[in-house]
Amino acid sequence: MSEAAISRLLPPAGDTWVALSAEGLPAEDAARWAGRPDCGAVVEFRGNARDHSPGRIDVTELAYEAYEEQALPRMGRIVIEARRRWPDLRCVALLHRTGIVAIGEPAVVVVTSSPHREAAYAANRFCIDSLKATVPIWKREAWDGGEHWGTDAQHVVDLEDLENPDRVPAGGPS
Repeated sequence: MSEAAISRLLPPAGDTWVALSAEGLPAEDAARWAGRPDCGAVVEFRGNARDHSPGRIDVTELAYEAYEEQALPRMGRIVIEARRRWPDLRCVALLHRTGIVAIGEPAVVVVTSSPHREAAYAANRFCIDSLKATVPIWKREAWDGGEHWGTDAQHVVDLEDLENPDRVPAGGPS
């Protein structure tokens, strides 16, 4: 991982925080950072590593790999699109883990803030859904006696393709 991506785990001076990290995600710091005086709404989504997946009840760890040179710019484009759709949006953080993530730890954190809750909620949902569908980050599940890359693997699509379901490959984002 480049030093530039690692350094972004500190809250930025601006209103956009996009980062990949092999270390734990600063979810509390991200929520505090987004809580500006002009924002009545701060919405935080944490996607935690869980101990199960469809058909498997004994997951012991998750590991993530990212194509950093593509992932960070795509995450930035998600933020730009969210701001276009919800002009009142103030702060947006998209933070994703790489490497091994222990069960119960956050693998992804999305924080949005705005003067009112409607924009913050809608933008947060858009950001996590778009991140899952358009950013090249892959998950490996491990369990006692085995491991598998993405039991529900999907094709990575461009953000523009989310608007046109006919352009999303079969097995694409769900």
